[in-house]
Amino acid sequence: MLTVYKYISWISLLFICLPTLAISQPLANFQSLTDFGDNPGDLTASYLSPSKQTKSLVVLLHGCIQQGESLAKQSGFVALANQHNFTLLLPQQSSKNNVKACFNWFSEQDSAKDEGEVLSIKNMINTLKTQSGIEDVYIAGLSAGGAMASALLTHYPGLFSAGAVIAGLPYPCANDLAKAISCMRNGPSQSAVELVELAKKGNETVKKWPRLIVITGSEDKVVNPKNSHYLALQWSKLSENSPAKNKTSLTDYQVSLWHNSEKQPQVKLVDINGVGHGLTVNSRFEGRDSSAPFLYESSLDSALYIIEFWGVNKKTQ
Repeated sequence: MLTVYKYISWISLLFICLPTLAISQPLANFQSLTDFGDNPGDLTASYLSPSKQTKSLVVLLHGCIQQGESLAKQSGFVALANQHNFTLLLPQQSSKNNVKACFNWFSEQDSAKDEGEVLSIKNMINTLKTQSGIEDVYIAGLSAGGAMASALLTHYPGLFSAGAVIAGLPYPCANDLAKAISCMRNGPSQSAVELVELAKKGNETVKKWPRLIVITGSEDKVVNPKNSHYLALQWSKLSENSPAKNKTSLTDYQVSLWHNSEKQPQVKLVDINGVGHGLTVNSRFEGRDSSAPFLYESSLDSALYIIEFWGVNKKTQ
């Protein structure tokens, strides 16, 4: 039987082909979140509070070998938090939990409801909600962080107003090493309908699922783009929307959109042409750095596109 350490070592190698990068020290202007209750996942966290009172919280889950604060600054989420007045929460994985600092999305002891890292992140969110009077919570994740965001959205649909998964995977795609490798390389072994039924377990009374935007690069060789397609289908079916979708092709990307019963966008899938494993930025906007690992220059600025889909930019106070 493989040990947890072996699971972590092998799956981390699959998630990243670059050398390990040092986890930098916390960046200025962030506050440490130290007292958030039970922390079975042994995670740390920091957050950025806007200058004015806000009712919105955005949670950003980094990818492998990344430091959450650096990703938040380089991707534009910090600039957007300051511009649109939302609190930004950054859970942080450590190399002692995972040799590549990936969130352990593939391990049941960390991805199951009210277990491990999932419970730690839930407790962070609830602590900030209580401290700051937050009403609306949104979550975005990249790569392993995207897979963990899928798990949190599935386990706690009533906690979130909306979510975003970038270069990630649907939950529950895998719960062991072999399934994780297969899912990343080939897409889920389950059909979209099977993924829906698995997600509904324990959520039988849920009437309204969070809205979701899914972003993938057409040239992603680390996480097969099929995962994003299955995730979008899973979420559209969870929301009990019509299987019909609207698809728009633009120069740099394609958008597939499913509407809810109120004719509002419920699920959006974005396929970006010629992009590998990562998140896109448009350097014309403030606080973007396409030279950083797993950030790609594009006409589509993912962070801005996400908060516009969520409507966070319309909730400034």
